[in-house]
Order: sequence, then C-alpha cells, then structure tokens
Amino acid sequence: MSEAASARSRQGSLAAVPLGPLEPMLRAWLPRQRWYAGKGRAITRLRLVSAVELLPPGSTPGLVHLLVGVDCADGSADCYQLLLGVRPAPLPPALAPALIGHAEQGPYAGQAVYEGLGDPRLAALLLERLRTPGAHGPLRFDRDPAALIPAESAPRPLSGEQTNSSLIYGDSHILKVFRRVGPGVNPDLELPRALAAAGCSRVPAPVAWYEAELPGSEPLTLGVLQPYLRGSDDGWQLALRRLGAGADFTAEAHALGRATAEVHSALAAALPTVALGPEQTARLAAGMTARLAATVREVPALQPYEDGLRGAFDALAASRGSGVPAQRIHGDLHLGQTLRTADGSWALIDFEGEPARPLADRRRPEPAVRDIAGILRSFDYAARSHRPFAPAWADACRAAFCEGYARTTGRDPREDPVLLRAYETDKAVYEARYESRHRPDWLHVPMAAIRRLSERERPAHRPGRRAAAPPAPPASTTPHPKPPRRPLA
Repeated sequence: MSEAASARSRQGSLAAVPLGPLEPMLRAWLPRQRWYAGKGRAITRLRLVSAVELLPPGSTPGLVHLLVGVDCADGSADCYQLLLGVRPAPLPPALAPALIGHAEQGPYAGQAVYEGLGDPRLAALLLERLRTPGAHGPLRFDRDPAALIPAESAPRPLSGEQTNSSLIYGDSHILKVFRRVGPGVNPDLELPRALAAAGCSRVPAPVAWYEAELPGSEPLTLGVLQPYLRGSDDGWQLALRRLGAGADFTAEAHALGRATAEVHSALAAALPTVALGPEQTARLAAGMTARLAATVREVPALQPYEDGLRGAFDALAASRGSGVPAQRIHGDLHLGQTLRTADGSWALIDFEGEPARPLADRRRPEPAVRDIAGILRSFDYAARSHRPFAPAWADACRAAFCEGYARTTGRDPREDPVLLRAYETDKAVYEARYESRHRPDWLHVPMAAIRRLSERERPAHRPGRRAAAPPAPPASTTPHPKPPRRPLA
C-alpha cells in the first residue's frame, strides 16, 4: 500500500471514532488557548472535520493532525487546526506544560494527549514533511523546489502574543501554523508569494507550505514556512527602546514609510486593483458606522464621543468619492508586524490580516490608507506606553512615515484627510473594543485617540507642509502594563 493510501486508511479509521474520548479534554483546553477566537461563547458541539496520523499507528510518540469544527451557542462556527502528540503517561517534565488530558478509552486509552508543537521530535517531523512534498490523506505538503531547507534544524516555539503558533527551526526558517482556518488561500501565503514573483524583497518569500483538500471545499491553508530573519529587531520593541532612551525615531519611521510604499506598489502591480465609486465608498462608510454602533453598545466609555466619531464616517460618505483606488494590502499593519533587518532595511511580515474577519473579506481590495492608518495608530500606542506620554515623538514619527511613503509613491497620505481620518477612527474604535475585551488596563490608549478623533475635522493638509500636530490628550493616570511583543495581536 502506498504511503498516501495508507494515510487515507488511517484517516478513515480515526474518523470512524468521532472526537468521543478526546471531546471532554478539548472542550476544556480550547478556550484557554491564546489563539482561540470563541472566548466567552459556550461551546455546543465539537465536530471532527479531518483526522490524519502523521506517524504510523503505534509510534511513540504519535502525532495526530486534526481539523475540529467548533459550534457555539450564539450560532457561530469555526474550524481549528490541532496537532496532538500522544505518548504513554506520565509525560516527561519538559512536556508537562503541554498536557491536554489523559484518554480513558478509545484508540488512545491510557495515554497522555498533549500539544504536539511543544515536542521537539514532533516539530522536527513537521519540518521533514515540508521538505518532502506529497499527500498524506487530505493534507498536501508543497515547497519551492529551488529553496534550500536544512534537514537538521532544532525547533523552538516563538514566544509572545499570537493568534497562531510559530516554530523557529535553527536560525534559518520560521513556520507559522494557522489555528483558525477556512476555505481559500490564506493571504499570508498568497501575498508573499505574489510579492516574491514581482521581485519585492521587503517580505520573506514562502519556501514551503501545507494545505488541506476536503471534499466540496476550496483548499485550506494550514501553514507557511519562510526564511527567519536572524538578527532582526521587532519594530514595536525597537520603538519602545528608542523611546526609553529618549532617542529620535524619525529616520526609521521615514524608511518604514518607504518600505510600506514599496510593498503597496508591488501588490498593486502584481494583483488586480479596482476603483471605488460613490456607492462603494458609501457602503465602506456604512460598515464603519455599523462597527461603531456595535462597539458603543459593548464599550460604554465611547458613548460621549459617538456623534463626533460618526462624523468622520459621515464625511467619508458625503465625499461621494469616485475613483478611490483599492488594492490588496497587508490588512493588519502595525509596528509589531515589521522587522528592521540586520542590514538596516525594513521588512513587513504576517500578511494574514485581522484573523477575526472572514477570509473572503481579508482578500478583498481595500484602500492602501487602511495600512497607513494602522502604522500611524501604532506610533501613538508606543508613545502612550511610555511614561511620561511622548506626544511630540509620536507626531514626528507619524509625519516622517507619511513623508517617506510620499517619497516613493509621489503622494502624501495626508493629502486625503477625509479618507485617512475615517480609517484612523475605524482603527481606534477597533482598538477600544479589543482592549475592553482583552486588556482593560490599556483601554486608555485608544480612548485618548477617540477623544482627539471625535473633535471636528481640522483643516486639510496642504501639500508641501506638515499637517499641524494634534493637541495632546489628557495624560492618563492608569499605570502602564509591561508592553507585549506587539501592540495588538
């Protein structure tokens, strides 16, 4: 029997035993994971979508790949990718933190089930599957045949707040394992491949990837292997260090603006673009207004500013914008999604977009100013994480970034004040909702922007001059928590 046929057989034997013995432990374990999107929602059912043993039955340890559907009481449903290690109990001390539970019956009776990515032996096996393309049941592994992927690369998990899981192999490659998955190519595979084909070096090019091919569905992107940019500085941490040292960051912000513009220009050349007419612009503004209304209901602190915030979206709708260019963009750009490499250049990473948005939405063309607004808001986040608040630092970085962007594209983002204000406002509203749910101690950061953005629109920026710096919002007396790796994950 061929390996592929054997894998299909093993898939069938596992699928014949629905989650059964695994369900109770997964019900308890899933909501505790950083990447689980259904926090606060009661789970009504777990469904086995796919199961493949990536090692022969009886191997110790075993590695089981699962796609699990999660139905919640509010009617929502998601699909998650799990890689479960299986070995006799008790687990070695180094793996104890990865324990999910102990199976009492079924094919794994008497064994410990644990997070497989925490086991170096199993993580190494995953890399080997990526080095040798082929099918394993519904899983298909593929790679760039010209890329060199070392066989012996010790794996280690990437720490920090993430909505997925990442493994670093040696110092050469990093594998992102997507947790919440759905039909269709993930932008974090699609866009870097398009940029590599276009000759853009600002984004690490994928060297290998794997997908699930399920009946009646588009393939699901499950993981992407890319070069690891050894010696790089995370843009968020670099900005915080400069702030802490009282150092200027405008040269870096200017260079980052140029890098962002290069990526946008390459994406516009490589993939289809559209022009938003008046009706599409009005729908865009209506979506922002609807998100504001939903957030105000959830975050009462926004109520005094609702009318002013809505004014930014009303102005966008009233602009009757015609011919607003829209293209594929990063979709969730902030300083934590940038790296200053060892040679001093800037790279952009993590093109997945906002994981909470449906995949189809994340793949739609949008105005590039959405990415720009994300970076501008990130400078404000960095400045407000510093004590005392450093508004002049943020304003200087914001101006330098826009000037760097204009240096490449020929157009300063501040020359579209209505569009930029709407997107900054929409981003701040998103931030308020996020912080209210996940980090209430940080809510004061977007609230300061909410106050500023709710004011009446200021005079438009005149080309050739820097926009006037906005007045600093009242300093918060709330102690700042230790900054995470990224401002928003």
